[in-house]
Amino acid sequence: MTATLSSAHMKPSPDTSIGTMLVAAGKISPDNSERVLRMQKELNIRYGEAAQRLGLVSETDIQQVLARQFDYPYLQQGDGDYSPLLAAAFQPFSPQVEVLRAVRNQLMLRWFSQGHKALVVAGVASGDGASVFTANLAIVFSQLGEQTLLVDANLRAPRQHDLFGVKRRQGLSDILAGRAELSTVARIDDFIDLSVLCAGTLPPNPQELLSRSGFAALNAQLSARYDAVLYDVPAFERGSDALALAARAGGVLLVARKNHTPLEDVQALVTQVRHTGAEVVGAVMVEF
Repeated sequence: MTATLSSAHMKPSPDTSIGTMLVAAGKISPDNSERVLRMQKELNIRYGEAAQRLGLVSETDIQQVLARQFDYPYLQQGDGDYSPLLAAAFQPFSPQVEVLRAVRNQLMLRWFSQGHKALVVAGVASGDGASVFTANLAIVFSQLGEQTLLVDANLRAPRQHDLFGVKRRQGLSDILAGRAELSTVARIDDFIDLSVLCAGTLPPNPQELLSRSGFAALNAQLSARYDAVLYDVPAFERGSDALALAARAGGVLLVARKNHTPLEDVQALVTQVRHTGAEVVGAVMVEF
């Protein structure tokens, strides 16, 4: 197989792309862009450096545009209706998010590269921070270029719609009840490869709804459409929802909280998960 590179498909130079994106984002006016271009030419420096010297943009503005240029989008505080708890969205180069990326890489090696597409992420107990962890994990998966779907399968106390600023709408429960279609999945435009399926209408029978064969069919459909499907589920102490989902998805990542979750509880849950036929892919300990 051969490939030919046509000049019509070549990307513009970095300086031109940065200038265009800064103007499009409203960071620099068209008139000021001309000033930047003149300084760039006179001093033979990069567009971004010239814009900074003129005091028109900050280093943060430049870094954000560079991230988008290389398909690695992130946000500045105040952008959209996103929760500040989404560290991967606002502080992608922090040590905290570096750890998240390390977890993602391990999951890619141990689970997703083995042909699996779906993974349940479950806290051992309420307050372990599993929902926030899952949201951030979904973001770093999408930043890798993986088509990622985050499913809020917590049909008791869902959080993902609040974290991502998605208006309450029909979602997982409504699809399982035959009252909605996959068109209810919300694409998160600020993250090129990330979508969220909200929990939907809170049902009176979440465990039974998730245990039906309809969920297995839906999981297969989602797994065929996305590279990674992450399920945020209620903590194990809230009921057997997580076990029902684990049996369908096939794999579980346990989330425990440092100095909060008893080790014996983690060990007991590992045994319960394995009894469903699912695999415990790993466990992470969060601290906050």
